[in-house]
Amino acid sequence: MLIKGSPCFAVLAQRDIFKDSYFVNYLKYLQYWKEAKYAKFLKYPQCLHMLELLQYEHFRKELVNAQCAKFIDDQQLLNWQHYHRKRNTMLQEQAEKTQASKEVKDVKPSPAATGT
Repeated sequence: MLIKGSPCFAVLAQRDIFKDSYFVNYLKYLQYWKEAKYAKFLKYPQCLHMLELLQYEHFRKELVNAQCAKFIDDQQLLNWQHYHRKRNTMLQEQAEKTQASKEVKDVKPSPAATGT
């Protein structure tokens, strides 16, 4: 399954592997990885998106185009390079929102504000 998350998968298209009906059936079989009980073990979850795209013949044919394959390679590499920084930023923002929400809930109105 790792190969679907790797930029090197484009080599398979250029060698006509994606035209092999056995391999196409294998790609269909691999969709069980989308189930949560299996997906939790994936190191590179973006491979599930690539697996989904590889289900389409048009996408598989486009991978033979060197420019298309290069673009996908570049995008995946950029994602890998910046993934942890972006994820940490998102997690920090979420933690701050959660903390702010918790602080608002912890503030109890004074008796004067409630009219009692």
